[in-house]
Amino acid sequence: MSSTPSKRTASGADLSSRGEPYLWSMGGALALGLIMIFGFLLLIAWNGLVTFYPKPIEVLKLRDGSLVAGEPTRSEMYRLPRHQLDSLEEKSRKAVMENHGFGLRTLYRTGNFDLYNEDFVWVSEFNIAERTAPRTVFFIERMEWGPFIGFVQTLTVKGEGLPAGSFTPARLEEEHQRAVERRKRVRAIERDEMGTLNHELDLARLALRRTALDKGKDSPEYLAQEKKQNSRAAQIQTRYGLLQKESESIKREDALYTVVLKDIRGTEKRLLLSQMVRFYRANDLTFFQKANVYVSRWFEFLTAEPREANTEGGVLPAIFGTFVMTVLLAVAVAPFGILAALYLREYAKQGRLVSLVRICVNNLAGVPSIVYGVFGLGFFAYILGGTIDQVFFPERLPNPTFGSGGLLWASLTLAMLTVPVVIVSTEEALAAVPQSMREGSLACGASKWQTIKNIVLPKAMPGIMTGLILAMARGAGEVAPLMLVGVVKIAPSLPLDGFFPFLHLERSFMHLGFHIYDVGFQSRNSEAGKPMVFVATLLLIALVAVMNATAIYIRNRLKRKYYVGHF
Repeated sequence: MSSTPSKRTASGADLSSRGEPYLWSMGGALALGLIMIFGFLLLIAWNGLVTFYPKPIEVLKLRDGSLVAGEPTRSEMYRLPRHQLDSLEEKSRKAVMENHGFGLRTLYRTGNFDLYNEDFVWVSEFNIAERTAPRTVFFIERMEWGPFIGFVQTLTVKGEGLPAGSFTPARLEEEHQRAVERRKRVRAIERDEMGTLNHELDLARLALRRTALDKGKDSPEYLAQEKKQNSRAAQIQTRYGLLQKESESIKREDALYTVVLKDIRGTEKRLLLSQMVRFYRANDLTFFQKANVYVSRWFEFLTAEPREANTEGGVLPAIFGTFVMTVLLAVAVAPFGILAALYLREYAKQGRLVSLVRICVNNLAGVPSIVYGVFGLGFFAYILGGTIDQVFFPERLPNPTFGSGGLLWASLTLAMLTVPVVIVSTEEALAAVPQSMREGSLACGASKWQTIKNIVLPKAMPGIMTGLILAMARGAGEVAPLMLVGVVKIAPSLPLDGFFPFLHLERSFMHLGFHIYDVGFQSRNSEAGKPMVFVATLLLIALVAVMNATAIYIRNRLKRKYYVGHF
């Protein structure tokens, strides 16, 4: 009888000595971590991918006689207050009591914000008297005020009104495409062609002011340049007037093409055809028509600018800003981080001072990112940028050029934020190169620098690339420092244009991380911004994954190139 406990004790000791419980716990922790990661990615991917798929529109007749039309977005159970429960009909009260006082309600995207000052409406199931899905109801996306849900009453073409039923959806689509072309032409005139003329005038004005600062307003150079500028300005004004007349002519023509819309409650709204982005009969779409709407929305999202306080439209400026900032970050952090690690590992005499430097580098990795943002704003923007403005751009003052937040200062700030990661990973990669390889190179007559250049660095390059990948991933997702050194809600123009030097590093820019924060927490309607948050998050993850995959591909090629069996 006494042998059984001893056997159990021996068996437990044997399992403990072999590490079985620790192995199970480590495997469980790994499985839990993978489940959390893949669950998070699945949540983002699912919500992001279904955002642009067109949904049906339901028309609800409530028990009080009012009408609601909209897209069902999500449903939930909620506990009814006592006073609301008492006011229900007997049948509805009984159904709610069977659910322990909970009722089902659905959130409908009703649109028509300009008519009723709301985009979404909660509707309880027990309040619905009748639910229909008319095939003639339209979902119309507009340039302003968000979507409109209702019916097309009248199409006006060249001032002639065509009532519903006298024109086909194909005719409406054809007139809409022509209106869109007119809108694009007006945009090209006012933004591109007039913008080019304004840029020429601005350059001439700055050149004249620079001459006044250098030579004085009474100098012959200034008077000759002023005369030349006045002549050039007169020519530009003539061209500007012609473009303005063309733009106004197109707008007058565009005013003859309108539609009269009516919502489910009978309220009418007149809208220019050119202000419609897309429209479709939500309850009368085939699978391929739904796929066409889905693809067109994704194309707009990736290639257009945002509208409606960033809750609609595209994110091309944010994609461009995120990509360029991350590339500049990598270009800035790589040389500083690698050179610093090379000196600490290969040249510096190991001792207390070097150990102290390593401790400081490791501690820098734990400094809050907002601190780097404050430093970047104070040092890069105000001190360094202000000095550059005074030396190279005095004619632009007091308006700053480099003396405020911009793409360059944001990239350098994030480079400072991530340089400890690159230093530490580069040191580890250098330390992993066997000392025997260095000694063999030196024994063959190579200098120390030749040994580092031809032996050590190629062998350590995969590890260095790993550190650079981690730096890019962290820098691309940072938001707090960017809010201080250059990122904005809406950028008036891209940092890239057709004017020299083409890439303008001094300009403010948009960033996907800040775009997500702005849409999720700063928009007028959190429900309207929620779909865009998931889509932008999915895009940011995809963008970082693509850049990291490119770096990993380069790293793996370096591994294969410099791989030897064992050290």
